[in-house]
This record gives sequence, structure tokens and C-alpha cells, in this order.
Amino acid sequence: MTEFPKTLEQAIAQAAVATSAAIADGYTRLQVELAIPELKPMSVAEQFLAEFTQFGSQLKVFFPDAGAAALARRDWGEVPFKIVDIGTRSPLEEKIEPEDGALLFVSPSAVEVERVEKLCELATCPTLMLNPRLEDVAIVGIGYAGRQLRTRFLNNIESCYYLRPIENISVFRSYPGEWQIWREVEEEFQLIAEQPTKPMGDEIDAILYGGTSQANTADAANASGSRKPGIFASMQRFLRTLSR
Repeated sequence: MTEFPKTLEQAIAQAAVATSAAIADGYTRLQVELAIPELKPMSVAEQFLAEFTQFGSQLKVFFPDAGAAALARRDWGEVPFKIVDIGTRSPLEEKIEPEDGALLFVSPSAVEVERVEKLCELATCPTLMLNPRLEDVAIVGIGYAGRQLRTRFLNNIESCYYLRPIENISVFRSYPGEWQIWREVEEEFQLIAEQPTKPMGDEIDAILYGGTSQANTADAANASGSRKPGIFASMQRFLRTLSR
């Protein structure tokens, strides 16, 4: 079982290992989510790419637009992989080449979802979404078209690494492990549940409090109220470093 990460660097390193393992097992549509709003996408991508090196020059990194791609080329300097943009100025077919070994999309949004889907269809190599934001209901929609998009594309992306803090708990998954819920208690995180599918909303509440006595619920509330800074307080220091 993968240990719960204690630093942002450790989480990113774990994400690279989990991604490599999923690709080795035959998964071709993958995503990594460090669901922490304060994180800067380009800094996370730079650290992730430093760990995810096996494809070398056969890796192609996509940014949502030409401006972001140009900024990455300027700030990252000489890199072994290609940096391009999803863009709208050139046909998508020209963005895919036979020698591509893997495609990495950095924080694609719902605005680009149709072009990302098309690029994934054109590719014959693994594709990876890093901190994607593809399911904005206001853009994707909740009607027939939205359901079809989820059925044929979004629901078929394997979440190989996921880390999301929610108050004093965290939802965590590192491939090939199961989905887990960890609770922060006295500066440490303790595993309290794991299951094969991603826990959502009311399901998380049921795991935390369902079927417990009032005393246990009160204990949980007290633990929440008295909690001390843990991993995410530590992460804030790294975030400040990243933003310099």
C-alpha cells in the first residue's frame, strides 16, 4: 500500500510512479489530480515531468493555448520533450505524430474538452491529463450531449493518482491501490476506509459518521475542532516556494 504523502514533492513523485505502473498495465487514458486550488499548474507540471522521464523526446506536453506553451518554453529552458498547445490555429491531425510515445495535457479545461477528446482519439500512445478541469457542467452540460461526452470519453479516463483535502480528511488514490479516506488526528493522517470506487459527497459522510454512536460522532467532531496543521500546512510552505 502506498503511504500517505507527507510533502508535495512526495505526492508528485508518487503520482509519477502510479502513472508509469498504470501505463505498464495497459491503460492508455489516464489522469493525475492534486486537487488543491492553490497549486500553480505549471509548477506542478514541471515537478511531475522531472519525475516522469521514461518517454524522453517521445513525450509531447500540451498546454491549453499558445501563450501558456510559450511561457513554459521560456521558463523551463532546454527540455528533452516537445511543448505544444492544444490551440485552434492548426488542424489537430498535425499535432499528432507517429513517433509520439505519450501525450501529457496540463490542466485542460472544459473549453478544450472536444479538442482534447479528438487528440486522444488520434493518438496511438498513452494520454495523460494532469490536474484536468474537463467537467465544468456550465460548459459540458447536463443534457444528452453532456451525458454522451461523459460516456464515450470522460468516464473512460483512469484516475491513477488522486489527492484531495476536505477539511480534516483527505480522499486519496495511488494506482494500483484502492480509493482511500484518511483523517487527520494530532498532526498525523490515519487510514479510516478504502474501497474500489471513488467516494463522493454523501458517501464520504456515511463512511465518516454513518452507523456510529452519538459518542463516536462527538469524538469525531472534537477531533475535527482540535486538529493541528498537518500535511497541507506543510504544503503551504512548498506552495510559497513554488510561487517565487
